[in-house]
Amino acid sequence: MSFNLLWLQSGGCGGCSMSLLCADTADFPALLKSSGIHLLWHPALSLEGEQGLLELLQDCLSGRTRLDALCLEGAVLRGPNHSGRFHMLAGTHTPMMRWIEKLCAVATHVLAVGSCAAWGGISASGSNPTDACGLHYEDEQIGGLLGRDFLTSGGLPVINIAGCPTHPGWVLDTLMLLAAGQFSADDLDPLGRPRFYTDQLVHHGCPRNEYYEYKASAAQPTDLGCLMENMGCKGTQAHADCNTRLWNSQGSCLRGGFACINCTAPGFQSPGHAFDCTPKLAGIPIGLPTDMPKAWFVALASLSKSATPKRVKVNSRSDHVVLPPASRNTRTR
Repeated sequence: MSFNLLWLQSGGCGGCSMSLLCADTADFPALLKSSGIHLLWHPALSLEGEQGLLELLQDCLSGRTRLDALCLEGAVLRGPNHSGRFHMLAGTHTPMMRWIEKLCAVATHVLAVGSCAAWGGISASGSNPTDACGLHYEDEQIGGLLGRDFLTSGGLPVINIAGCPTHPGWVLDTLMLLAAGQFSADDLDPLGRPRFYTDQLVHHGCPRNEYYEYKASAAQPTDLGCLMENMGCKGTQAHADCNTRLWNSQGSCLRGGFACINCTAPGFQSPGHAFDCTPKLAGIPIGLPTDMPKAWFVALASLSKSATPKRVKVNSRSDHVVLPPASRNTRTR
C-alpha cells in the first residue's frame, strides 16, 4: 500500500521546495516510488491544474483518497483579523488557513516543512502584518494555528522539520521513516523536530573547529578564523547536522564562509542584533555553547588563547592559509 503525500505551500518563499530538488538522487520520482511514497500533489512538481487540485482536496476531506501525510511549506497567514483572507486558495472562496485546518484533521501525519511552517519564521518577522504563524508554534510558544493539544490520527503532534531552508535529507528521511512505520514520538525532540538531525550541533564537523579550539577568531567576514567570537556564529548552540550532512554532498553555510544563524530554532529571524555580530557582556559572548557553564568557557578560552600556535593565529586573520602545518616525521622510533 502506497503512502499518500500531499504538499501545500502557504506564506513563504518556496526555498524548501528548491532545497528538496537538490536531493542527492538522479531520479527524484523514482526515489519516492521506491520508498512506497505516492506524491498526490506538489505546487511545483505536479502537472494537475487548479481543478484537479480542488477535486483532490475534496477527495482527501471526504475519505475517498487516504491522506497519510500533509506537508505544509510556508507560514500560515491568519490576517486580517484572524480571517485568513490575506491568502485565499485560488479557485475557491476559502482562505488557505481553513483548508489547512480541515486537511490536518484528516491527515495521519502532519509535517511543517521549514521554519516558516514550524514557527512562523521569516514570514512572521518584524511587525508581522499578515499575522503569520506556524502550524503548532508561534515562535517559542506552542499553539500556532492548530492549538497546543493538537495530535494527528497517527498519534503524533506536528513534525517540525525546521530549517531555512530545510536540508532535503531531513525531509526525505522523515517521510521514509513514516512510510515504513518506523517513526514515533520518541524520535522527536522537545520542539517536535526529528532527533536524527537535531540531536547534533552545527558545530560538529565545522571546518573551522581548529580555530574554535584555540579561540583564534575572525575579525572580518573573509578571515578563516572562528566566527563565534566576533561574527555572530551560533553553531555551538544550533541543533542540526549541517556540517556532517552537506548540501549537494559538499556545502554548508560555514563552508561557504557564512556564520550559522541557528535557523532551525524558533525566533531565529529576530535575534535582537545584526546577524553578523556577536553580542557580548564584558567582552564575553552572550551566546555560549549550550552545554558549557560560563566560567568553564572563560577559563578554557583564556588557556586556549595562550597556547595558540603561531600558524593558527596568523591564518585566522587571513583569507587564505599563510602558514601551512610543519612537516615532521611522526613515525615511532
